Formats: sequence, structure tokens, C-alpha cells
Amino acid sequence: IRDMMVRLVEPTPDDLICDPACGTAGFLVSAAEYIREKYEKAMTQKQWERFTGEMFTGFDTDRTMLRLSAMNLMLHSITNPQIKYTDSVSKENNIEDTFDVILANPPFTGTIDTESIHDNLKKVCNTKKTELLFVALFLRMLRRGGRGACIVPDGVLFGTTKAHQALRKELVENQHLRAVISMPSGVFKPYAGVSTAVLVFTKTDAGGT
Repeated sequence: IRDMMVRLVEPTPDDLICDPACGTAGFLVSAAEYIREKYEKAMTQKQWERFTGEMFTGFDTDRTMLRLSAMNLMLHSITNPQIKYTDSVSKENNIEDTFDVILANPPFTGTIDTESIHDNLKKVCNTKKTELLFVALFLRMLRRGGRGACIVPDGVLFGTTKAHQALRKELVENQHLRAVISMPSGVFKPYAGVSTAVLVFTKTDAGGT
């Protein structure tokens, strides 16, 4: 699934790539492997320098995961990855219009303390649900023209609350939603049994779906 998502967004050696809920950095590793496989012979010295450091950014709130992420990336020749302890949807994360590619499998369940949620995420969908806030966050962190692919529970597609509807409207009417790939339930067992889908989109701020 990870490799499929990477191939759909086609990262290049000039992209800045981020996973704001990085876990063990699987998406960043897959993106790195894809770039090496496709561009290794053509990459310049400057691109290789970026590849070993600033090209890959990951955030998580679990310090054990951050250590695993850093080790995982170092084992794949990324000697200085930007792996940081950050609560991505909180007010401490002010990143906007920065990344070319975002790949993520954000938390499916859970709510966040309303006070800590960044205000500009509430504008897109006023909710405490992490799975909605993360999709709004990806749109904020991508630069215009940037590509995203993320895994979401089916509730994001079919939920009837105002927040669910607002997020779908944002994706379909204001951005370029390129694909919704429905996956069978149980794909992520034993961690989650819910049905899931992959959203693939390009940030345009001008529609295009």
C-alpha cells in the first residue's frame, strides 16, 4: 500500500517530502527508495546532499517512534533526517505552503483537546477528530501544486457531521482530488479493523477535481 501511494504521487529529487504522523518513517523510506530507483543515475551532487538531509521530514509525538524513524532513515543512507517531536495539529506547528509531497497514515481514532488545535485547521473543519484535522493539516502544509496521499477511515468519506462535509467540500471544490481508492476492511488488522481508503490529491486552491 505504501509503495502504491508513493508511485501515485511520484516524488522527485527536487521535492521536500513530509510525513506529519511518521511512526517508524515507512513512507519516507519508501519515497527515498523510489527516488533512488528512478533518478539515481541522473542526480546532481546538490540533489544528493538534499537527499541525505533536508529532503525528508517527519513528526511524531512518541519518542520511541522518533528514535526508530531516525534509525530507519539512517539505515537507508539519509544521514541527517529532519525527525522532530511535534504535535502536528497543535498550535506549535505553524508550517504552511512548504512541502511538495505529503504521505501519511494519520491516527484514525481519538480526539484532541480543543484548546490545543491550531486555529487555521478549525477554519477548514471545526472538529476534535484527528482523522479530519490531519487531512486539513496536509492541505495547509503543502505548497500550491504539491501532491498528497493519505490513508483515512471510511468515516471521512461518509460521515454526516458539518466537519466531515466541510472537509469533503474543501477537497472536492477547492483542491484537485485525484483519486479515492477504497480498500477492504481488515487491511490494517490487528491495529485497526475499520474500512479505509486512500485519498490522492493535489493542492491547487482553485479546484480542478
